[in-house]
Amino acid sequence: MNIDINTDLGEGYGKWTLGDDEAMMEIVSSANVACGFHAGDPIIMHRNAELAVKHGVALGAHIGVPDLWGFGRVAMDIDPEVMGKVALYQIGALAAIAASVGCKVTHASGHGALGMMERSNPAYMANIYGAFRQFDPDIIVAASVFSSGEHYARENSMRCVGKIFADRSYDDNGQLVSRKLPDAMITDLGMVRERMEQFLSDSTVTALSGKVIKVDANCVLIHSDTQGAVEIARMVRDTIEKNGHNIVPLDKMFN
Repeated sequence: MNIDINTDLGEGYGKWTLGDDEAMMEIVSSANVACGFHAGDPIIMHRNAELAVKHGVALGAHIGVPDLWGFGRVAMDIDPEVMGKVALYQIGALAAIAASVGCKVTHASGHGALGMMERSNPAYMANIYGAFRQFDPDIIVAASVFSSGEHYARENSMRCVGKIFADRSYDDNGQLVSRKLPDAMITDLGMVRERMEQFLSDSTVTALSGKVIKVDANCVLIHSDTQGAVEIARMVRDTIEKNGHNIVPLDKMFN
């Protein structure tokens, strides 16, 4: 299998930092950088673009709702068409910064509350992914399995790679368990290894209930703000390599 190791980076603001961007950049193959709405600012975005060039990591835009206070994890009652324009603004900002250091934005994804918002209203991802297509018809989306975003991308012939999470638990429908619930996060390295070995063996993940779910995915994401994220990322990379699979950035998946 060709597997992309993916992470969300640049999730600080001003003098506040969250996660170890440089350490993660040394491990992953693709990074999604916050573009100033749920986190991130021009300096942080610029630094991460430079790190992506330095480490040969594919650079992507991480789109969030305008919610710095809640880190983009608070659902908002915002018009889906407006959210599409907000997404276009963010990806355009990162693209300008990326061009200044000699790279480009190859992929994009949604952050936080957007995952919950799209469950109740698929128009959110239709407008956001539509904005991505307007920006670049060849943009790649790493879409959560069983999401409306994945459905929209595949129905509209976008370059789409299914994505699972190394550090989050699933329910029986293949959806992420709310962070508000017990055991929503996976931080035990042994459990991370088990998830990865299972996924690499038969393309399945196991829900909290014990149900085994088949997934169509070639991208594994680790949240950089998860406790022990760097060690989790190393475990994911080590497990992929030891099982004889290839680590391939998102922008090389379609070559």
